[in-house]
Amino acid sequence: MNKPIEKSSLPPGQYVSGDFPRFGLSPYANRYRKNFGPIRLSVSIVTGQTFSLTGEHLEQLVRTTQASDFHCVTTWTAKNIRWAGFRFIDFFEQLVKPRMTNADSIHWVIFKSLDGYRSRMLLSDLLQTEVLLADELDGKALCSAHGAPLRLIAPSHYGYKNPKHLKAIEFHGRHYQFKPPLLSFMEHPRARVELEERGRFFPGWLLRLLYRPLIRSTVRRFELAMLEKKN
Repeated sequence: MNKPIEKSSLPPGQYVSGDFPRFGLSPYANRYRKNFGPIRLSVSIVTGQTFSLTGEHLEQLVRTTQASDFHCVTTWTAKNIRWAGFRFIDFFEQLVKPRMTNADSIHWVIFKSLDGYRSRMLLSDLLQTEVLLADELDGKALCSAHGAPLRLIAPSHYGYKNPKHLKAIEFHGRHYQFKPPLLSFMEHPRARVELEERGRFFPGWLLRLLYRPLIRSTVRRFELAMLEKKN
């Protein structure tokens, strides 16, 4: 990654990286594939309904584009990333909610990825108009390195709440017990950037000190994994 450029206007503890690398938990680096296939979403609801959606279903929604900053929990920020796709609120209101018998009972939404990653978000956070199910980046179809065929973009939340390669979305009640794919202190229920909710139990400034030294080696690990898949 490029040399950090500090910006006082950024959220607490973040710096502008100048790059937008493929990034994530190190164990997921070797799960990269050049082609994760077309959009096929399994949707399940706490009351028992289960159904499937494809890209054709999503195309029934109004497409939208936006430029937003992407904030990694490890302290780097990529500025003005241009996404296109579908607002999650439209996805929920038009494709999911009509199938629900008690939408008021939904509290948590769980995202599951083709590479085995999983994440959770509050439904109330997902219904903000800036939250997208994105299938394009910089005017082109989303590439595998950044989450094809479909990924979540929630700009107000750290990157680990923006899962790539979506295969399933589950809607659960308030008492659903979520098992994160990372150590428990690394997963905050909301992970809001402005409040520096980097994780649980420890203050954000302390987690900065833990995470920032790992950035360069993590980027390199993902680069090598992608290079191996090309050979």
